[in-house]
Amino acid sequence: MSEVSTPGSQRTLAGGAQSQAWHALAAEQARVLLEAPEPLTDESARARYERFGPNQLSEGRTSGPLARLGRQLRNFLIYVLLTAAAITGALGHWVDAGVILAVVIVQTLVGFIQEGRAEQALSAIRHMLAPRARIVRAGGQHQVDAGELVPGDTVLLEAGDRVPADLRLEKTNNLKIEEAILTGESEAVDKFPDPVDEQSALGDQTGMAFSGTMVATGTARGVVVRTGIHTEIGRISGLLADTTSLKTPLLEQMDRFARGLSLIVIATGILIFFGGLVFSGLEFRELFMAVVGLTVAAIPEGLPAILTITLAIGVRQMARRKAVVRRMPVIETLGAVSVICSDKTGTLTRNEMMVTTAVTSGERYEITGEGYGSDGMVCRGGKPVTGDGVLAELARAAALCNDASIIGKDGQPSIHGDPMEAALKVFAGKAEFDHVNSASAWPRVDEVPFDTRIRFMATLHHDHHGHGIAYLKGAPERILAMCAHQVSTDGGTEPLSTEHWERIITEMASEGLRVLALARRPMAKGSRELVLEELEQGAELLGVVGLLDPPRQEAIRAIKECHDAGIRVKMITGDHALTAGAIARKLGLRNADRVLTGKELDDLDEDQLRSLAGEVDVFARTSPEHKLRLVKALQALHGVVAMTGDGVNDAPALKRADVGIAMGVKGSEAARQASSVVLLDDNFASIAAAVREGRTVYTNLRKGIAFMLPINGGESVSLITALLLGLTLPISALQILWVNMVSSVLLAMTLAFEPPEPGVMRQPPRPRDESLLQGFVVWRVAFVSLLFLVGIFAAWFWVMHRHQDPVLASTLAVNTLVAMEVFYLFAVRYLDSASITLRGVLGTPVVLAAIAAVVILQLLFTYLPWFQHTFTTAALSLEQLAFSVVAGVVVLLVLELETAIRNRVKAVRG
Repeated sequence: MSEVSTPGSQRTLAGGAQSQAWHALAAEQARVLLEAPEPLTDESARARYERFGPNQLSEGRTSGPLARLGRQLRNFLIYVLLTAAAITGALGHWVDAGVILAVVIVQTLVGFIQEGRAEQALSAIRHMLAPRARIVRAGGQHQVDAGELVPGDTVLLEAGDRVPADLRLEKTNNLKIEEAILTGESEAVDKFPDPVDEQSALGDQTGMAFSGTMVATGTARGVVVRTGIHTEIGRISGLLADTTSLKTPLLEQMDRFARGLSLIVIATGILIFFGGLVFSGLEFRELFMAVVGLTVAAIPEGLPAILTITLAIGVRQMARRKAVVRRMPVIETLGAVSVICSDKTGTLTRNEMMVTTAVTSGERYEITGEGYGSDGMVCRGGKPVTGDGVLAELARAAALCNDASIIGKDGQPSIHGDPMEAALKVFAGKAEFDHVNSASAWPRVDEVPFDTRIRFMATLHHDHHGHGIAYLKGAPERILAMCAHQVSTDGGTEPLSTEHWERIITEMASEGLRVLALARRPMAKGSRELVLEELEQGAELLGVVGLLDPPRQEAIRAIKECHDAGIRVKMITGDHALTAGAIARKLGLRNADRVLTGKELDDLDEDQLRSLAGEVDVFARTSPEHKLRLVKALQALHGVVAMTGDGVNDAPALKRADVGIAMGVKGSEAARQASSVVLLDDNFASIAAAVREGRTVYTNLRKGIAFMLPINGGESVSLITALLLGLTLPISALQILWVNMVSSVLLAMTLAFEPPEPGVMRQPPRPRDESLLQGFVVWRVAFVSLLFLVGIFAAWFWVMHRHQDPVLASTLAVNTLVAMEVFYLFAVRYLDSASITLRGVLGTPVVLAAIAAVVILQLLFTYLPWFQHTFTTAALSLEQLAFSVVAGVVVLLVLELETAIRNRVKAVRG
């Protein structure tokens, strides 16, 4: 790209004049500042191209494969695993060293692949730019590559075009542009060439057309004022490139845990080595290898495998709930979420317009149902009513003064045309109006299309007998100005009460409804043409209707579930404050009556924003910067923040949030690439289900740690005891590796399949910095390690006392350790409740299958000659096998007694 003099140089082209607010300038003023009073010549365009460069987004800096791979290896747990693999290899056990290295490779590749996917978000935004543009230059109209556009170029737009650059509109004809990717608004925005207030939010800048948005209807002509990185979509791309993703709470905890455990193991090994030199009487080499064995025993090599497996199972469960997890560790982060920031349109609402209220001269009606579906009815005071009198005429006007159509497709309604007109058709059907037959009985003869200048639409119909009538639909204040009478309840007419209707319209607008007025005008017999001047007077008001993008019923239930779980739900939308507040009240959000707008956010410093971000739950008229600031403010309050979104404008906040959740159906590719979770059904209820799954994953992970660490602890303490007392090691380093990498991992894997605990969604979110080894888990690890120490030495001394055979003694010690593991598994499945129950004894099918596999492997370990030679084991008698089983039962009974005592103490204190 050619060098640009300053970031604002595209706005500084003449006489030192500077203006970032093109929307506040008249189009003629914009052309003066751009030094382009007339269409550019090819020579002028080439000169500007050399100055400003191509109209495209910068590629951004992406990491090479080696740099990405290096980042994955800069992990303390990876260092520990590599050290364990080196020690294991030094002991000559290459199979187990290979297993540890395989875990390292899997962990590294997963991170490497996911980071590569995250970098695709910027690419997804670049692909949203228009490929071609229709422009006017001195030589006439041309089709050019959109990348060749320069400030000052004149661009022509028509329906279906993607806007190729930021334009200051000069002429518009019924122009509507879909700006959802930038503002989040579900409705296409009416555009006019008139300037607006300089402080207007992006969604209110009606004189601008922004790069990447889509023309829904109409035509326009505009002058290019910003290109490339200076456009609104380019600014968002820059925000995205500058936004860093945070490390998940789980990875932070695992880093701290691995670092702390490794330092303890190393320090303990050094102390034991020197203590052994003084007390044990062992030779230097023998003592050194014993300390190496101690290190291997203390490091839980299988923990990363358990972490990966637990997360992978959570990912699979999430997929069943219509959510695709793009970064595996984030599944656990969902369980720690304390704040969910949600977009409104399409996530909390259906993104389908619906008539919810209709008012005639004497009555107010409520319309039930959802979206464009035909289910629902017109009610008055909660009771269904039939379409007769003025209500029937209102329904007729809604259906006939209408260009939309609704077609059933795969069992779902599919609309063609303006969403509001489709909603009016649905309303007419619910009012029992047969718009199909009525359209043939009253065919359209002429029409006045809706235009932003006249602000209404009119259609002329006749009944095959020469009787004609015109129906009008448009902005309430415009229709009221054209009416002198209103249609009464019985179908007659009476004088219009303008004050009465203005009060009703204001009340409906305060409820967040978009209000349309409908009227009729009797026409002379045989009329075949509508004349605009004749329509300006003599119309009769039928009533007004209020439209709303209705909230999802399942979202209302999910929000209540989140509140019960101690999770705050905040709605951040680009919509108007009144609409946002109305929807928030219907959804059951807290503090729904207080709405903070983007303009108010601009006036807050970071401290004020942090204070208000925790209190306010509804934010309206927000920009991408506002969303990003809100996410950062909530994180500064020690919250774990989940952010949902579907537009390009949401991408920076999605990337910054602890959990970015994109909409898979109606979301943009940029939003999906910047997120860590993609919802396949665009449904907020799926987020609540994801939080439940995340909490289950974390609980199961804690169970896995509480299961594995006592095994390592028992092994380590038994070795330390033997070294300090000068005894023969009860279990060799190779046998320790067998236990750690085979039976321990296989049994711990079953904990990943445990179902959610009762009441998992009635507990508050855990603190972000909560340690994996907290309170009770630390006690349980220490207590069970002591039980395992007793069991290992009991087996060793029992055999040595009777047979004086170290090989037989170590074989029984290993089998006793594994038996205690099996029975401890039943205890650890229910950390806070009784384990000896029918449900606890039976376990899940996965638990029983794992126990069967461990029993088979231990029989091979004990009786197969190849295993006996490799691991230095000997065959055990039935009596000796029974000893190991009894030791396991004793461990389970002791832990059951410990749980009962602990619960009794807790009940007394409570």
